[in-house]
Amino acid sequence: MTACRLTAQPTRTRAEAPPFGRAAGRAPVAANVRLPENRETHLVHNDIARRILLVLTALIFIAIATRAVFAPDQMASGLGYVLTGSNGYSEFYAIYLGVWLATAALAILAAFRIRQPLIGDLVAMFVLAQPVGRLFALAKFGLPEGMLLTMFALEAVGGLLVLGVRPSA
Repeated sequence: MTACRLTAQPTRTRAEAPPFGRAAGRAPVAANVRLPENRETHLVHNDIARRILLVLTALIFIAIATRAVFAPDQMASGLGYVLTGSNGYSEFYAIYLGVWLATAALAILAAFRIRQPLIGDLVAMFVLAQPVGRLFALAKFGLPEGMLLTMFALEAVGGLLVLGVRPSA
């Protein structure tokens, strides 16, 4: 059986690698470990593309939050909800205004701090949490319909794109 490599990046032995351990402020590496030349295996390294994806994500969430403020009953109806009483509106606003604006703010922060990929990765996790939640409902209730099916696809693709496009090194 042959071994399969996940990357086509050239590798180097520990002796050829830059200093690790105390000299580099990191934990020591075993002598028999082979380090890839470039540890990241993402397809695209581009600050501008990642920034554009993050700004688009923020704008989409701002648009959804704005619609929730100006047309909550119409929006809820399109989602299969009926808002009744203060609890119904409170919960709707908590998600479609509060959480969506927080996600938009995080996406804007990630766009400005593009060299801190963790912030953008958190945005991607928030976006991808939606299609994951929809997958749980899929087994019992089936695929979402209409606009929500489109949103399911856009959420999955958008979240994966943000994860796949990394800041430049």
